[in-house]
Amino acid sequence: MQTEMTGKIIIVGNNIDTDQIYPGRFLAITDPKEIGSHCLCGVDEDIAKSFPTGGIVVAGTNFGCGSSREHAPIALLNMGAVAVVADSFARIFFRNSINLGLPLVVCKGISKEVESGQTLTLDLEKGTVTVKETGKVYPCDKFDGQTLKILEAGGIKPMMKARFIK
Repeated sequence: MQTEMTGKIIIVGNNIDTDQIYPGRFLAITDPKEIGSHCLCGVDEDIAKSFPTGGIVVAGTNFGCGSSREHAPIALLNMGAVAVVADSFARIFFRNSINLGLPLVVCKGISKEVESGQTLTLDLEKGTVTVKETGKVYPCDKFDGQTLKILEAGGIKPMMKARFIK
């Protein structure tokens, strides 16, 4: 994983819970591609169909609240999201996502500053979000070294596997 990524965005609202990200009625599905095809259908049935490959989800406050199901970040990854940027995240969703290799970037107020279809560049090391269309740069929370290592490895399991192989 790179520490800088660029992608077109879609915007969702506040308090998007894990059942909206990946509804419980799909929990029996095991095919990753099919899991991704149902991502965010609790918000809008057509989001996954029109989501830009390598895109970024932008949300308001408390994204990922609700249950601790790991299917939610798995669905986002398999929909093609390279990151989620939000005003705030539910804590357990944040940890699950990082552990699965999905960067979640806290950037307070960003959801009110951007529009769907714009292009963002995230710099995880510098802790910035840049809007291509306006050139505006917004400060965001930086990741600590351990979190960056987990993300660079593609998640906690690949990181630990590589350690044990050594």
